[in-house]
Amino acid sequence: MTAVAAAIDEFLPATQTELSRWMAENAEGTARPVYPAGGRTATEFGKPQRPPGISLCTTSLNRVIDFPARDMTITVEAGIRMDELATVLAGEGQRLPVDAPQAHRATLGGLTATNTSGSRRFGMGTMRDYVIGVSAVDSRGTMFKAGGRVVKNVAGYDLCKMLVGSLGTLAVITQLTLKLKPIPESSVLLWTTFDHLGAIEPALERLVTSAARPIALDVLDARAAAAIANEAGLALPDRRAVLCLGVEGTSREVAWQVDQLVQELGPTGPRETEVVSNTDSAKLWFALSEFQVPSDDPVTFRANLLPSRTIEFLQEAERIGCALQAHTGNGIVVGHLPDSMTTVGAAKEQLARLRERARQARGNLTVVHCDAAWKTQLPLFGDFEPSWPLMQKLKRELDPSNLLNPHLTFSAAGTS
Repeated sequence: MTAVAAAIDEFLPATQTELSRWMAENAEGTARPVYPAGGRTATEFGKPQRPPGISLCTTSLNRVIDFPARDMTITVEAGIRMDELATVLAGEGQRLPVDAPQAHRATLGGLTATNTSGSRRFGMGTMRDYVIGVSAVDSRGTMFKAGGRVVKNVAGYDLCKMLVGSLGTLAVITQLTLKLKPIPESSVLLWTTFDHLGAIEPALERLVTSAARPIALDVLDARAAAAIANEAGLALPDRRAVLCLGVEGTSREVAWQVDQLVQELGPTGPRETEVVSNTDSAKLWFALSEFQVPSDDPVTFRANLLPSRTIEFLQEAERIGCALQAHTGNGIVVGHLPDSMTTVGAAKEQLARLRERARQARGNLTVVHCDAAWKTQLPLFGDFEPSWPLMQKLKRELDPSNLLNPHLTFSAAGTS
């Protein structure tokens, strides 16, 4: 069940003021649950039982408020689609270097609320690194701001960070000020195959002292490599485990770094190396980003763990047939359980094994997508983190009646 299915009505505010007024009226009146939605790319996350409420669509809040290109910042309403934002920024030779899956649908507010990122997070960071100002409306209709429109402004810094990744449970993000980066002259991906996942470990150790500075450091099992190469429409070697490195900068910088990486990786025993550049690199960046989007696989999960334990986790997940992409430098793993896993009991057993592996590596595992009928039996959110009591306190302060996305809050391990 999605938020749209659970909601009786839909509200589409045209302005931030209209949204504030409506939220206040709802809180003071019927106090119906509110399900914020941008491009509806993450509405299946969370518990299946959702009280009937109102789907709040933010896509009409899509104006560019201020774009002082010389300052490398922009202030824009949160409902703008990511591909539309990219077009605006490209007009000034700038970009927000955060990979956005389904960019034609995803909104800036949604990307911020979920803190979604992709392969570039290793060198470029995530939304938390680019949000310098935020405007939002809480469940009682109170409008508030944090941060500002200049990079050096640190007022409200913590609140900016707290709203990033809050999944719409604390407030509805309505406007964001972002710092930007210039579009690089050249962008290249190095696609290197190895006999198996374990064989990539020496290469990763060598990269720790590399003279090059890749911005992406992904490890793919053979299943993921095949799926990503097919999505990109490129004839890449995809029958083995892959180490995929991304390099960006001036043409001269990129050429030097690619040569350096090829030389450094040579002694670690790679099988095949392909340098993907020009329009083909854009296709491959796209495919790497889209891999994390749930498809017809029975379960999609995301694990976070110590980067040094990533290969160990991948080997365990590979044994049960998962297709796997790891942002290895950050310890982030996206996995899809195999189609052969047709029962919830089998999925629950395997997820328990993988979650235990993640916990041993000082991490956790969450279920991003699964069949709605399975949600009552799978531990969707993993184990409590040490900061959980503080998170609960913050939720009570900003949303005391638990009106915003109630299906995503106060969820313990093992509950749905």
